[in-house]
Amino acid sequence: MRSHRQSRRVLGGGRRLALALALVLLGATAASAQRPITWKVQSTFPAGIWDYMWGENFVKRVNEVAGGRLKIELLPAGAVVGAFEVLDAVHRGVLDGGITWSGYWVGKNSAFSLFASAAGGPFGMNNWDFTAWLFAGGGIELYRELLDKMGFRVVWFPIWGEMPEPLGWFKKPIRSVADLRGVKMRAAGLAADVFREVGASVVTLAAGEILPALERGVIDGAEFSDPHSDSRLGFQQVTKYYHIPGIHQPTGVGEVIINRAQWDRLPADLRTLVEMAAHETMMLNWTRAWRMNHEALEELVTKHGVRVVETPREVLVELLKAWDRVAAREAAKNPDFARVLESQRRFAAWFVPYQRLINPPYDLTADYYWAGVNPYKVTKP
Repeated sequence: MRSHRQSRRVLGGGRRLALALALVLLGATAASAQRPITWKVQSTFPAGIWDYMWGENFVKRVNEVAGGRLKIELLPAGAVVGAFEVLDAVHRGVLDGGITWSGYWVGKNSAFSLFASAAGGPFGMNNWDFTAWLFAGGGIELYRELLDKMGFRVVWFPIWGEMPEPLGWFKKPIRSVADLRGVKMRAAGLAADVFREVGASVVTLAAGEILPALERGVIDGAEFSDPHSDSRLGFQQVTKYYHIPGIHQPTGVGEVIINRAQWDRLPADLRTLVEMAAHETMMLNWTRAWRMNHEALEELVTKHGVRVVETPREVLVELLKAWDRVAAREAAKNPDFARVLESQRRFAAWFVPYQRLINPPYDLTADYYWAGVNPYKVTKP
């Protein structure tokens, strides 16, 4: 038998070994907890334009508030996959996330385009109305249900409220809807079908493909986004007629999509931080965009000789009529489209009349103070 002293030595050694092992395991656990989670996220837009920057603002905010525990690397369009392949890449895990615009998924399900915008709002909604529909009218839930139904394993958040987009850039003035007939132009989402409905010959091109197509004469005109993004892509180098306003895309959202497996691996507090950053960034992006686009339009006029042309009211009305026909056809053949459109119609029927009643007429106060002021040298076509 072992002596009492030997037993104590063995027990003491066992305790020391157990303590050492516990310290090693504790250190490994702490190191694992401190090791940052890294995501590779790609935009559908090229770097340097506003449509890239609003996603960049979201990424910067997440990296700030996550305290080093989550680090997102943002890549421009084409870095890993093509602009129109981002949703599939995020779903498959090729990318951890994407900064995207749902109008690019119209070929997968036309209902996606209703979250990217629709002519006239739809149903007269402006940016605030559309955002209210998303957050208080069931829009966010409908989008997530659509993604789930289509089998996309992604998590979605809106991070940017679209500005009303100009009608587009053309090599000749558009004086009536007849001038759009036969025009070869770039458009995307269901806006492409609206322009086709009035007789335009439409192709959908990624952002970086538009200027080369204009230069080669493959297209005669293009709508893309806002004055900042349009100018940074260089459209003013080829065409000088910038028609404002448009009615084909006055609302909508830009989004972040995250691979669901990556999302599920996040601790609960980091998931909350990402969602809060999305909500905060949406408002910050919106306010920053208005200023940037004012400045970009001034620069287009003063430095590049762009002619800002007021879009004839008749053209806007005809595009609304075209949208009504396009929407009716889509609703008849796609129950998902019909469901989302009906949700928007019901909300707008309740919300838009109130907004129209409660808000003072914008043109009344604007004209009271600024009648005759024309800093952008807007002309009739």
